[in-house]
Amino acid sequence: MVLTPVMSRYWDHPQSWTLDTYRAHDGYRALQKALAMEPGEVIETVKASGLRGRGGAGFRTGVKWSFIPQDDAKPHYLVVNADESEPGTCKDVPLMIATPHLLIEGAVIAAYAIGAHHAFIYVRGEVVPALRRLRAAVAEAYAAGYLGTDIGGSGFDMELIVHAGAGAYICGEETALLDSLEGRRGQPRLRPPFPAEAGLYGCPTVVNNVESLASVPSIILNGVDWFRSMGTEDAPGFTLYSLSGHVTNPGQFEAPLGTTLRELLGYAGGVRSGHRLKFWTPGGSSTPMLTAEHLDVPLDYEGVAGVGSMLGTKALQVFDETTCVVRAVRRWIQFYAHESCGKCTPCREGTYWLSQVYEQLETGSGTAEDLERLVSIADTLNGKSFCALGDGAASPILSSFKFFRAEYVEHLEGGCPFDPYASTLMAAEVGAR
Repeated sequence: MVLTPVMSRYWDHPQSWTLDTYRAHDGYRALQKALAMEPGEVIETVKASGLRGRGGAGFRTGVKWSFIPQDDAKPHYLVVNADESEPGTCKDVPLMIATPHLLIEGAVIAAYAIGAHHAFIYVRGEVVPALRRLRAAVAEAYAAGYLGTDIGGSGFDMELIVHAGAGAYICGEETALLDSLEGRRGQPRLRPPFPAEAGLYGCPTVVNNVESLASVPSIILNGVDWFRSMGTEDAPGFTLYSLSGHVTNPGQFEAPLGTTLRELLGYAGGVRSGHRLKFWTPGGSSTPMLTAEHLDVPLDYEGVAGVGSMLGTKALQVFDETTCVVRAVRRWIQFYAHESCGKCTPCREGTYWLSQVYEQLETGSGTAEDLERLVSIADTLNGKSFCALGDGAASPILSSFKFFRAEYVEHLEGGCPFDPYASTLMAAEVGAR
């Protein structure tokens, strides 16, 4: 399978982020086409394309848009989830830095389709370069008439606000993000009602991931058949795969859904010289880890689910044989313990005690009972916490026990058998940040 650069096709341009460069590469032509269509026709086009959300869950984007009622008197809102915080996930920020106008165009098309006149891009506050690029691009779009009143002479008005979050992982959960936007502490809401019925300010709201909206302009411009010519039947189109860790050339690789890790490693130069693959994550640290036996699994939603994991954000973290599995999982658990919002007891208490047990295991003071304790706590978290953060914390534990239980047992006999200060272990540290 070959790479399919669509969103990333001119990332190497010396000024890829400017309006002039974007317009030179068909920028805002899709918006012009969409504004000449009926809103319902835009929704049906995206629905027919089979585009699935690129934020992790893989819900069909067009179907999500169609949930917004079109006969109510309440204002509608579009919210872009750019709070990229999953350890190992690094696709949305490069996209916003390299081609911010692609996101803006996709957002305007989506807002037009659902009848929203206000949209918000919620960006993780620490990524200052992305914030600056987005705000500069929004100013360019306003000046050129792609935002504001009577866009393109269509009579459609839209205001777009770039909002900086305060750096909370939990705000990547859509309802916690909405609470944060409203000025409250970011914590998940009880559902139902769902955002399509009562979202931002209690009004119908669509929350979409950055990459999901950035995929829309090319669908509108090139058509459904063109989009469905890539990928698989149930997961059509192209997507960004992020390779990090122990690979020769880490980075973003835009390819059709259904590509395998073996194929992507071929483009990335393989696992670093002199080493072999030990384990990897298909969608960030919250997805169950896989091993070398899964190199040829199709990286689409059904293919990855078929081997007991999740595609997630397609953040492929690669670890070679020098990595201590226990140490890597411990670093992820420390992250989840730090980022738990504390709303529900299983997650608040479970992640705290998991981090304590992992410290004992790595320092040589663990016991056989600790291994059973880890599994018990992970089972308490999995599917029983208020939101998916608990599931994310349980996934690496349960999957690492499935494939590397013997390595856990080794830690009972004197601590970590790997040198904790060796530079070869740093991929685990980086992936947990």
